[in-house]
Amino acid sequence: MAMTGKRRVLYRQGSGFWRMTAKWVLVFGALYLLDGGLLRSWGDAAVWPMIGLLLWVPFGIGVAWYPKRDQLVALTARELRVRRKRLPMEKVNLLHVARLWLEGQSTADAQPVLEWTRFDRVVWVPLQDGRAFGVEFRDPAAFAKVFGAFAVTACGGPDIVRARAAAATYPEPRPMRPRPTNDRGSWPDLLDIFN
Repeated sequence: MAMTGKRRVLYRQGSGFWRMTAKWVLVFGALYLLDGGLLRSWGDAAVWPMIGLLLWVPFGIGVAWYPKRDQLVALTARELRVRRKRLPMEKVNLLHVARLWLEGQSTADAQPVLEWTRFDRVVWVPLQDGRAFGVEFRDPAAFAKVFGAFAVTACGGPDIVRARAAAATYPEPRPMRPRPTNDRGSWPDLLDIFN
């Protein structure tokens, strides 16, 4: 949990740019040390950092990072931010989120949330009007844990959530737009909600 100005950030996910850059530097730095220390001279081994820099722009940025740039997410008590777009909590169906978290369910499939593995996965955020939009996470279970606990607290606790969920009628959230099978990102869903 971090403080940004006066708002408390409950969950933050970066775009992965610096992690990807650090891995790139580590690989080509190791090649430089290995080549310079064991095989050839340090001057001849200086070609590895240059190769790394030349390959970093098209492959590191263009192939590895650019498709995942929309994974920059921050959750506060007032809003969910995806890159520079903001979704106020008043539009989110927190009762549905809290009910799902207490039951350990997911809107996407029958797999319990706590069994989600750590890989890129779309998490559907339900809205008050019955729609849901997808946001991609590298660790979806960690986001679901924070968001579910926040929703339960915001709705007044587990007992109040169960009582309100039993009495409330709201439409089952549905994704805004069916995702094509070859679509790798959640950008079309975000365009629907933030326009």
